[in-house]
Amino acid sequence: MKMIKIFSVSVVFAFLFSSCGKEEKLGNANDIPGLGGDTWAQGPIDKWILDSLTTPFNIDVAYKWNAFALNQLDKNVVPVKEEIVIPVLSAVKRVWANTYIAEIGGALFKSYVPKFFVLAGSGAYNYDGTVLLGQAGGGRQIFLLELNYFRNKTMAGYVLSDTVVQKTTFHTVEHEFAHIFDQTKKRPFDFDKITQGSYSSDWINVSDKDARKDGFISAYASSVAAEDFAEMVSIMLIEGKDGFDEIVNSITGTSVHGVTAAEAKAKLHRKEAILVDYFKKSWNIDFYSLQARTKAAIEAEF
Repeated sequence: MKMIKIFSVSVVFAFLFSSCGKEEKLGNANDIPGLGGDTWAQGPIDKWILDSLTTPFNIDVAYKWNAFALNQLDKNVVPVKEEIVIPVLSAVKRVWANTYIAEIGGALFKSYVPKFFVLAGSGAYNYDGTVLLGQAGGGRQIFLLELNYFRNKTMAGYVLSDTVVQKTTFHTVEHEFAHIFDQTKKRPFDFDKITQGSYSSDWINVSDKDARKDGFISAYASSVAAEDFAEMVSIMLIEGKDGFDEIVNSITGTSVHGVTAAEAKAKLHRKEAILVDYFKKSWNIDFYSLQARTKAAIEAEF
């Protein structure tokens, strides 16, 4: 599961008013989307999904609004804008699917790829100040949220700062796919032991900078070992080797728990080594090669 902390949120509300001066007829319950099954005239989006994802990889995508499919009934989550669907999925395919396929081949990718993507326009905001941006379900489906803010260089209004949202989307997919690897073939326990005893549910009150001083790649990585593993995989892929090394080398000082900068850097490098070895032995994946492919694909998006 991929979550981030939100410290300030600016929201613009648009209100639509209609006259209450006369009684209006209630609509037919059978016309409510999602009741009795989703049916609509197939259009260009559906054809693109069929040709680009369903036929080659058996991946289906739910982009029409269905709160039950999203499983966030207690949150005010908005639908994804339809004009965003193809640009988002095309970018995800280039950065995530194509790079894995180039490295491991289509057959292995197809065997383990999640078969169902659910898209939403906004994040699912929690009372503790966090926002859910993505989630994996049983290794077979991935939920992608906050997509209405996605813009790449092919879309009107794109500015360089939009790369933050793009990288968050790619990070979410890589994070959730890492969980699927981990759930299928368990990560070595040696990974968990590196910072065992330091994981905490209080991660939302910790900055990434301070978490790194304790040997975690991000604050969310300090929540539990499974999230630590997924965060390591996703950040290493999205930032590339040089970017990861830059993050590690930026650690200075001693943490509030008494971990020195040298110790924190050593912990992260040990996690890196175990992760790389795990992908090679468990999946026959050259992680550094995959990392280079992914970083190059991301840079091409910007």
